[in-house]
Amino acid sequence: MTSKKTKLKVTKRNNKAGFLFLLPLIVIFIGLLGYSFYFLILNSFRDVTITFRRSEFVGLANYQTIFKDKSFWISLLNTFILSTANIFCGLTFGFIISIILNFKIKGKRFFHALFFIPSMLPIALMATVFGSMLEYKNGIVNQILRGVGLGALAQRWLADPKLAMGAVCSVSIFMIGIPIMYYTADLTTISRSILEAATIDGAGMKDQLLLIIFPVLKNTHKTIILSMLLGGFREMERVYLMTDGGPGGSTEIIGTYIYRATRSAGSNIGLVCAAAIIVLIVAFIISFIQLKMTSKNG
Repeated sequence: MTSKKTKLKVTKRNNKAGFLFLLPLIVIFIGLLGYSFYFLILNSFRDVTITFRRSEFVGLANYQTIFKDKSFWISLLNTFILSTANIFCGLTFGFIISIILNFKIKGKRFFHALFFIPSMLPIALMATVFGSMLEYKNGIVNQILRGVGLGALAQRWLADPKLAMGAVCSVSIFMIGIPIMYYTADLTTISRSILEAATIDGAGMKDQLLLIIFPVLKNTHKTIILSMLLGGFREMERVYLMTDGGPGGSTEIIGTYIYRATRSAGSNIGLVCAAAIIVLIVAFIISFIQLKMTSKNG
């Protein structure tokens, strides 16, 4: 009993020491985060310019303007489309590649690095490279099509409203490094005896993947869905550098919408703050629903 009490005292002492080390960082983080929310909420009810002079209280007028703006809802829809593309690529290509890399193959570490490196590169770099590849005249994609006699398939990938969003979403294929990392880590926790028993019962590779491995990794799927869904709200660089929200706003997302609102002549920062608050509320609702689903099923 004495040894147990001693261990508990040592554990509590270590916990207090760790908390004291983290306390300054926690205070700074809460202070900055709290001020950011205070700034957004306060100015969302005001008509204020970028100079922040002569601001005027307008109540809910900024929110009413945002709710009536079709461009805002289109940008929000495009944000979810981009997030859906990220999720789809993560749950399909990411899952399949992680399964393949789980086999005992030569150069496994090399392939892990090969698929993971693009996720570590700046999104701005990826967007710039893909933007140049998809140019109509000098882009490598159209040049290859023309070179093999398929010039009729060459398209204005970034200038056609019907193709631009798909072209932007194509970058998601190269952003599957993080999902692969999640899947690879959780695949090691699956008991080999389960798969061996399934093999003895006559289950093929397809049945094992769809009926055993994929359902067992449900918590990993949820983590990837949440991270990719919320990550779509932070992908301003991809759209801005590839299409600048065009053509005709067909690829506008929340990030470029807010950025453009702050840069426009005579911009009302109050409108920008109101739009940011609405986006934050949407993100919080998504996170809350995901956490509830995880707690119920986990």
